[in-house]
Amino acid sequence: MAFSYPKSRRGKSALLLEDGSLYPGFGVGACGGAIGELCFNTSMSGYQEVLSDPSYAEQIIVFSFPHIGNVGACFADDESDRVYARGCIFAQKPSESSSWRSEFNFDDWLAIRSVIGLYGLDTRSLVRRLRDCGALRAAIINEEEVFFSKKVWLKKIQDWSGLLGAELARGVGIKKEYQWLEKTTSSTPSSQASSQASSQASSQASSKASSRRSRPQTSEESKEGEELLGASLNDVKNELQVENQSNEQDGSKSATSKRDKQLHIVAVDFGIKRNILHCLSKTGALVTVVPPTSSKDKILELDPDGIFLSNGPGDPAASARYADNMLKPLLTSNIPIFGICLGFQLLSLAFGARSEKMAFGHHGTNHPVQELQTGRVEITSQNHSFMVSRASLPAELEATHISLFDQSLEGFNAKHRPIFAVQYHPEASPGPHDAGYLFNRFFNDCRKYSATKTSSQK
Repeated sequence: MAFSYPKSRRGKSALLLEDGSLYPGFGVGACGGAIGELCFNTSMSGYQEVLSDPSYAEQIIVFSFPHIGNVGACFADDESDRVYARGCIFAQKPSESSSWRSEFNFDDWLAIRSVIGLYGLDTRSLVRRLRDCGALRAAIINEEEVFFSKKVWLKKIQDWSGLLGAELARGVGIKKEYQWLEKTTSSTPSSQASSQASSQASSQASSKASSRRSRPQTSEESKEGEELLGASLNDVKNELQVENQSNEQDGSKSATSKRDKQLHIVAVDFGIKRNILHCLSKTGALVTVVPPTSSKDKILELDPDGIFLSNGPGDPAASARYADNMLKPLLTSNIPIFGICLGFQLLSLAFGARSEKMAFGHHGTNHPVQELQTGRVEITSQNHSFMVSRASLPAELEATHISLFDQSLEGFNAKHRPIFAVQYHPEASPGPHDAGYLFNRFFNDCRKYSATKTSSQK
């Protein structure tokens, strides 16, 4: 696939690989430059959820699907408060939004979130390169006013240590515990029309984003953009709170009264996505989110009916240096534990297994996984650059799921404890919901433990 570029843009916006290969393109989103590990994502939808997944910290994402931006962006689809990915690359220019849910054009959202984007690159060539050579260190550059120095940026790439050995979970996880309150608007045209304040804030943020794409963004402007997003989101939440109070007066049960009779789940935030919290609270469970550095004593003090270990970025072996202090004592507590993604990896390491860096990882929403006991195949959403060696599983763990792409380990059970984990994302967002049953399995384990705990207290 051949592309031609105006001479005035050459040397200003490009992707530079660690071997010196240069892919010129056109810039969207924020201005500036960043270094990260280049990976590719094969999802055909959900670009906003992909970029706002904290597990992509310090990575540059190549989208293999060419049509990006057609449904715009909206607050409800953000998976975190900020974007931790270093940049994104598309074959074609992000299109104008065409969706009643859209609150921003996608390139405006990129600018507000301070994300550097490039389009007009041969993404097929990049994907083939990554599949053949493995993940590569790279710089993504979008300079509107000045020509960048290839020599300077190549030196920066070579000085960057990469993801192997990188501990990133503490940087994206929360610092103080909180209780997740499920307050969401329904995805209907009528609910969108009721959020007038949200639309006004969106328009303000979009107009400011347009001016920022022509020059580097200052830290004050970045903060201002986040505040505009937060203000709009607060307006939506305030409207919803009034609506909920009205419903309660009409005789409907409040969320609080439901939670009083339900479970208490403690979720350890290594970079948790919001849709995971939606899934954990869908039964009315009280969900307490705690920092990744929480101690075993702190978690037990919360008296949970179940413990959830979230997704997150970086090398699991590096995060295990502190996570083991929390996890190893909990393995014998009989409290149900469910881990996904990084949580899967940290849990396996706590049992004594070993993790490895993958050549180019699993990033997409079309990954077939087989459940070994039944032979059932699930199409799953995945995002990980490290894996757990199946051969290293200790005798007390049994493999339950494998990837049909490369036979890598995708899930395990503890043989004599209510502990299980999967490498993929059962909450999807984006992706198929084939694996949603795993949350129900976790809830059932939690109910059994809660019943046992209650009977022993009588």
